[in-house]
Amino acid sequence: MLSQLINWRTVLALAAVSIVSLSIYFSNFLAQKISLEEKQKIEQWVAAVNETNNLNTTSTILSSKVLTENNKDIPMIAVTERDSILDHYNLDSTKVANDKDYLRKKLAEFKGSNAPIVWKNPYDFKQNNLVYYGESFLLKQIRYFPLVQLIVASIFIIIVISAINTRNKSTQNQVWAGMAKETAHQLGTPISSLQGWVEMLKDTDGNEKIAAEMGKDVQRLILVSDRFGKIGSTPQLEETDVILQVKNMMSYIRRRAPEKVNFTLDTFGETEVLALINAPLFDWVIENLLKNALDAMAGIGTIGVSIKTDNNQVMIDVKDTGKGISHKNIRNVFKPGFTTKKRGWGLGLSLSKRIIDQYHKGELFVKSSEPGKGTTFRILLKS
Repeated sequence: MLSQLINWRTVLALAAVSIVSLSIYFSNFLAQKISLEEKQKIEQWVAAVNETNNLNTTSTILSSKVLTENNKDIPMIAVTERDSILDHYNLDSTKVANDKDYLRKKLAEFKGSNAPIVWKNPYDFKQNNLVYYGESFLLKQIRYFPLVQLIVASIFIIIVISAINTRNKSTQNQVWAGMAKETAHQLGTPISSLQGWVEMLKDTDGNEKIAAEMGKDVQRLILVSDRFGKIGSTPQLEETDVILQVKNMMSYIRRRAPEKVNFTLDTFGETEVLALINAPLFDWVIENLLKNALDAMAGIGTIGVSIKTDNNQVMIDVKDTGKGISHKNIRNVFKPGFTTKKRGWGLGLSLSKRIIDQYHKGELFVKSSEPGKGTTFRILLKS
């Protein structure tokens, strides 16, 4: 699935680059052609002006036609050799009238755009007048056209990739739900059988202790099966004491942790903190975070859990003094399959985030982490 997505992205990116490259090439070709034609128009205009200074009536009529019809969109300013403005054409008349610096600004702009066309001064042939000109509206459109195409192509690629991601996530969710429900279904039969065997052991003298311990393990299997059965369906949320749920899970993990691992719980003086949760799924998240903290420590250290309310939110921090997470891996810890352990599927944190984010409409994220000093995970729930 990931390789297909990468291939799609590669194909789309290459297509976009090809389209934009061809567009830029063709647009530059057209821009150069139009720029050359506009220069020729200005040269014709200058020649026509020179003709109007002749006494030949036919030439004057022809030149007047060139002056009036050959240039209706190219902005231009005629100046002396000392930059005294003689006349201007195709500029915003309102700005010319209201802004005394407008012509000077446009003249500076035109000087930076094109080389001037020399215009002989009809009254003093020892001096030259100069015509500076800018780009027509059509030429500007053509120059900006590749940028517009690039934006459109980028939007198209973003939409397509978003659609592919959405489809992949939907498929992934269906796979997750199907696997979880199938697992719960497959566990049902052996669990029922084990319950029967436990009851038989209870009826046999001398097996009471064994039956009691096996009964705890069977209840644990029932809890796991129940958790998997809830994946993929909308769980029922009930107002529950979060402190009590966390205490129970910490007690469960503490009994299975090395002796040199200390557990602390800070509730900031609160004895009860209520939140809308699904208890079995919430316990699963806390169990995963505590186990993850244990795995991050080499059999020694401290795991601290703090619970407090703030602005109608319940904040639960699970902090360890383990090896920490490198900066490059922080963004990957919640991805399915990611793990730094030699054993395991890398699904615990991914499932935990899915349970909190999707089912409880809360947040689970890495609050802070520093290699060699530890990691803090934070859960945010609505109170």
